[in-house]
Amino acid sequence: MYKSVQSRPVPNPQATVCLRFKDRRLHKDYAALDRKTGRALSTATKRTECTGETGEATALYARGRRYLVLGLGEEKSFDANVLRKAAASLVQALDRMGATSASVVPNAAVLAKVPARQFGRALGEGVGLGSFSFDEFKSLNNKRTSPESLTVTSSDKAVREALPLGLTLADAANYCRRLAATPPNVATTSYVAAEAEKLAASNPSLKCTVHKGAALEKNELVGLANVGKASENPPCLIALTYTPPGRPVATVALVGKTITYDTGGLSIKSADNMKGMKYDKSGGMAVLGTMRAIAAIKPPCRVVGLLPTAENSISDEAYRADDILRYPNGVSVEVTNTDAEGRLVLADALVYACRKVKPDAIIELSTLTGGMVIALGRVYAGLWCEEEKLRGRIEAAAAESGERVWRMPLHADYREMMKAKHADIWNSAPVREAHPVQGAAFLSYFVDEGVPWAHIDIAGVATRDKDNGPFPSGPTGFGVRLLADLLAAWR
Repeated sequence: MYKSVQSRPVPNPQATVCLRFKDRRLHKDYAALDRKTGRALSTATKRTECTGETGEATALYARGRRYLVLGLGEEKSFDANVLRKAAASLVQALDRMGATSASVVPNAAVLAKVPARQFGRALGEGVGLGSFSFDEFKSLNNKRTSPESLTVTSSDKAVREALPLGLTLADAANYCRRLAATPPNVATTSYVAAEAEKLAASNPSLKCTVHKGAALEKNELVGLANVGKASENPPCLIALTYTPPGRPVATVALVGKTITYDTGGLSIKSADNMKGMKYDKSGGMAVLGTMRAIAAIKPPCRVVGLLPTAENSISDEAYRADDILRYPNGVSVEVTNTDAEGRLVLADALVYACRKVKPDAIIELSTLTGGMVIALGRVYAGLWCEEEKLRGRIEAAAAESGERVWRMPLHADYREMMKAKHADIWNSAPVREAHPVQGAAFLSYFVDEGVPWAHIDIAGVATRDKDNGPFPSGPTGFGVRLLADLLAAWR
């Protein structure tokens, strides 16, 4: 697969891509192109394998040039999400052909369903996301035969102008995916901190601070200190700050759970449940990906990304069930389950955000509960947000990006459920009820009253267990495009 995808005008692209809805003839907008190919295009659409199903790419050669007819599925169902899926199939077909450049030629029927600028962005996202591969650790039988890069353009000017945004967002999501997939013996807490520092060093609008060692105690980061103390990889709180040109319209804090590996601690996971826990850092990697994206798209608000980073391991130093932790906002927590560690480190970041960042809003992402997978599967992330304006912003960004969220409840009765016997609250209530909501209810105790905030549980959508459009099994980079759209539209 291509290592990079870019967009720029190409005088003579190696492949020309025409678009077709299922069970439709070749659109009349391609009549001149069809004549140029000696009717090869219209003939190709009559082949039995050329049905127009979403992502079906039919290749043909005519008069020394290569063409693809890309299926978009049924016209009535076509939207930007379908286009992203089809575009991911397109980049795989181009890779098989060995093409280094391609021009997509949209027709009027397609642009009537998805306007040109939205089309261009979604095309760039689909092609970029579809080009992702994670083979850094492969060496046997891994000789590269594909071209190093692909250049994508379009015959339509507005589509062509929107392509770079889509590719930028896809690049940031792929950066997140690559970090999420990096194994825990490599992606330690120090590795993640170094990655954040590298990101800041390459972008003058970003600044990075890493709180570790004595700074944890100074900032009263008790969750990180306790969760991370069993590991040889020391915990830290990473703060990445983006400052826009001109006066910021707001300050927004992004918080991402960054557990580099989760054994469950002394409440140890089973072997089956421990496999894949390198992805417990997906929320933090989504924040890093977002910071990479916004350094390029330059939203009008100041953004502070906070990554509470720790490894939940086992040793004679490990924190225990029955321990009681007291946070600097005065809330005490009785530990009932050391495998509910993510909320303990997120509490640190939320308190830190309220005390030090003074944000106008907080958005937090985490792979917090397995119950979220049971509740919503791998289609929607769960959204807890009681502030109507912030919730509306997030839902609008979800519609724009195609990263879906579903509103979940946070009634006062759920907060009551978290109240403990020997401390203010439990980290996990000892009942088999509402586990995803328990996580949100716990976190609500660490956000100052009056600060709009949202909790997004991405446990079901951060990874795929089977191929789906731009996302083969593995990490999806969920949250990067959602947050980038949210911040870009902030006024």
